[in-house]
Amino acid sequence: MAEAAGARLADPDVEARLARLDQALESLESAPGPTTRSATEAVALLTEVYGEALARVLDQADEALAERLADDELLGHLMVLHDIHPEPAERRAARAVERLRPAVRERGGDVEWAGVEGQVARVRLTKGGGGCGSGCGGGGSEVTDAVRAAVLAVAPELTAVEPLTETPPAFVPLTTLTHRGAP
Repeated sequence: MAEAAGARLADPDVEARLARLDQALESLESAPGPTTRSATEAVALLTEVYGEALARVLDQADEALAERLADDELLGHLMVLHDIHPEPAERRAARAVERLRPAVRERGGDVEWAGVEGQVARVRLTKGGGGCGSGCGGGGSEVTDAVRAAVLAVAPELTAVEPLTETPPAFVPLTTLTHRGAP
């Protein structure tokens, strides 16, 4: 827990505890017997009650406070988990894509939010001028996978993320377009 009263865990410490929680739950779920069922039921009930408590906080919050709470990474994930996030999935997903954009540009490509069709998010991946290689735009690429993971983490109600891959047109000198060969 926190070291001193009122102290907060840094995000990496929260992530470490969540990873350990996942390990503990996986270990618990793999153990047979009635004790395991009781323990997993207790965790599920506790999660449900804490979700209700968070929902009640949001019910009391004005719009500005709700937005600030949702902007906190941990609280935002909890709101998504309990299906009480104040922002629509499309807005959360678009923001996740924007946060990834600088990293994709460093790799020589670009990524843009293209919207939602039904429950499918669409992103436009653009390969750079030769600097992107296999890292951008390909269906199984590292960038595509990172975008998919980021979007579905903040908007799990979406069912898929489909990339719309585009390659900039090759440079064609104007003279080749206006010059006609001799008949």
